[in-house]
Amino acid sequence: MKFKPFFAAAAMMLSIAAVAQPQSSMPKPDEKESEGFKFDTIKVLPITSIKDQNQAGTCWCYSSLAFFESELLRMGKPEYDFSEMYIVYKTYLDRAEAAVRTHGDVSFSQGGSFGDVIYAIRHYGLVPDELMPAGAMHGDSLSNFTELSAVTDPLVEGVVKSRKIQMDKDGNALWKKALAGIYDAYLGVPPTEFTYNGKKYTPMSFAESTGLNMDDYVNLTSFTHHPFYEPFVIEVQDNWRWGQAMNLPIDELMQVMDNAIDKGYPIAWGSDVSEAGWLRGKMAGIAVLPDLEAKSKDLTGSDMAHWMGLSAADRKKESMNQPTPQKWVTQKERQIAYDNYETGDDHGMLIYGTAKDQIGNEYFIVKNSWGDAGQYHGTWFVSKAFVRYKTLNIVVHKDALPKDIAKKLGIK
Repeated sequence: MKFKPFFAAAAMMLSIAAVAQPQSSMPKPDEKESEGFKFDTIKVLPITSIKDQNQAGTCWCYSSLAFFESELLRMGKPEYDFSEMYIVYKTYLDRAEAAVRTHGDVSFSQGGSFGDVIYAIRHYGLVPDELMPAGAMHGDSLSNFTELSAVTDPLVEGVVKSRKIQMDKDGNALWKKALAGIYDAYLGVPPTEFTYNGKKYTPMSFAESTGLNMDDYVNLTSFTHHPFYEPFVIEVQDNWRWGQAMNLPIDELMQVMDNAIDKGYPIAWGSDVSEAGWLRGKMAGIAVLPDLEAKSKDLTGSDMAHWMGLSAADRKKESMNQPTPQKWVTQKERQIAYDNYETGDDHGMLIYGTAKDQIGNEYFIVKNSWGDAGQYHGTWFVSKAFVRYKTLNIVVHKDALPKDIAKKLGIK
């Protein structure tokens, strides 16, 4: 895969409109012919090229590194392409150890969190992608962890079940050497020293040379089962490091996100993408939360009057093909979805812009890690209504917070 600057491509791509084909070339008098989704870009921040995680559960790593690559562009630094496989290698070893130490109570899987990448950069550093590219060990440019997991999962499970760890003469667990050997074979051997742009680095000195400071970043969420303005551990399996997020009311979390993009700060975004509103097929590249029960008398105008006159079934059908009124959920509705397992940590992405559709609904522009997928070639337009409902957590630079919210959180 070739990695090229994405600025020009993003500008061209965001000018494209998604037009859904009408169901019939001759609509009935009481039917409205679909014109599809059309977007006007409001603001776009610089990003690096869209990557493809392929057949690996590594969105957490791709989205986090995409976020930090964008942060460096924001800071006026050169364009970087960091190795996902280096972070994955280090994180999987840590997760395996956590699974063994907790007798299997910490799950061992391909998933992870933004906190894993922050931890890895802080403790293990970074390396350029060219030194540990995805798929290189099996002759490809994309990852495929199917066989890797089939080899590593039973190893970790076997160690947990053994209840007795075998050590070498120096007191080091043999299983750790075995697992590292597997990752060496499938992911590559992590470099300890390397030369980049004519300078010699270790992974730690390379990370330090970028100017990124992990202390500058805050993890935010919004749920009512913990007090607002205090940190808590988000209770999802992939938060196996038990990383904490600061808890905000949803209105203030949305305020942070709007302020971040407006001020030029990208957002690492964790969300559930299992909703029907995360459109698929020919409409892939759009996510919406249609208000199928809209009853407001304020919905005036021909478009809204048309919507109000549709049956529930027709509203659902139409909402998948063109813009419709969006549902602005309450804090309580968010909580119910989380408590009912309807909102989880499905997917990590990067928010880097804003847009509007032709009836005025607002959207965030999202960089995904599914390669050229969807009608916008890897970019998604996600309604703010969807983001409000399905966001699990975000990571932003602390300077992206409005001053009054930062004060409430005790962040300087």
